[in-house]
Amino acid sequence: MSAENMPKKSPFSLQVNLQDFEKATDEEKKQQDVMSESTTFFKDGMKKLMKNPLAVGSIIVLLVIVLAITIVPAVVPYGYSEIISVNGKRDRTAKNLAPFQYSENELKYMEEGGKVFPHIMGTDEMCRDYFVRVIYGTRVSLVVGLVASVIVLLIGVIYGSISGYLGGKVDLVMMRIVDIIYSIPDVLIIILLSVVFKEVFADSSLAIIKSLGANMVSIFVVFGLLYWVSMARLVRGQILSIKENEYVLAAKVSGAGAGRIIRKHILPNSLSVIIITVALQIPSAIFTESYLSFIGLGVQSPMPSLGSLADAARAGIQSYPYKLIFPAMMICLIVLAFNLLGDGLRDAFDPKLRR
Repeated sequence: MSAENMPKKSPFSLQVNLQDFEKATDEEKKQQDVMSESTTFFKDGMKKLMKNPLAVGSIIVLLVIVLAITIVPAVVPYGYSEIISVNGKRDRTAKNLAPFQYSENELKYMEEGGKVFPHIMGTDEMCRDYFVRVIYGTRVSLVVGLVASVIVLLIGVIYGSISGYLGGKVDLVMMRIVDIIYSIPDVLIIILLSVVFKEVFADSSLAIIKSLGANMVSIFVVFGLLYWVSMARLVRGQILSIKENEYVLAAKVSGAGAGRIIRKHILPNSLSVIIITVALQIPSAIFTESYLSFIGLGVQSPMPSLGSLADAARAGIQSYPYKLIFPAMMICLIVLAFNLLGDGLRDAFDPKLRR
């Protein structure tokens, strides 16, 4: 109905004059739908993240890796420390096989009608399936990266929150402690702790110590002692800029305690920095564990990690180069995927980069 066809308002009526209104156009209706759409900071960031092809590709790659390390050990009939055997006897001819190659005893067994699961990445010098060892090494490296990131997250967020919120002399002292920790060489501490833990836990009956080893325990301790300082500094900087906002002052006036203000008002507004830092900390921890295992300070035998596999393959690099290529490619793939995902999270969640 057009404005001319609308009923005229009586001069003595208190009703709204319908002729003062026009029917909304289709474009105005679409604009109203967009404006009325409610969203949250996290949903908006995830929408932007899903529009980043590199970030989406990294998520797919990481999901494939996680599925592989979960499913492959249940499907492949070899263990990471299991020596290949045929008819219950150790197969000495299965040493240093190339990818998808069978040993002499396995070929004879297959001619007799037996079935042998293929060695997708060949075997090592101890007649163990290399594919399973790479999968278990990837699992160990990912677990180290995730555990280290959780340690850094907890310690860094708590320490940085207290320092930034209290400020003054407390902040000054806490930041000087951070400066001192920055000056401590992490590799030297790992070496010293490994020597100490080997003596302390030599006769330990704890299953965790026996399975991880002194080197791995020292790595986790060093992550808890040294690697949280960057997270603490970033969180402190965010809190220093947020704590003077009006809603924080209003919470103080209403009687809210310091813990509630940090937990309910400040940390949620620092979520972008925390998410990005954690995402970038995982590849850093994986790379740290890999190079420590490469120099013999990481995962102990027989449990493999990507770094220890690369170290073991270094001796026969000219004769069996594929042994170094497989773990090196897996390290590069994981680190690159997490770095691209971290960049995508930064572009999606950092308010300073939004347009």
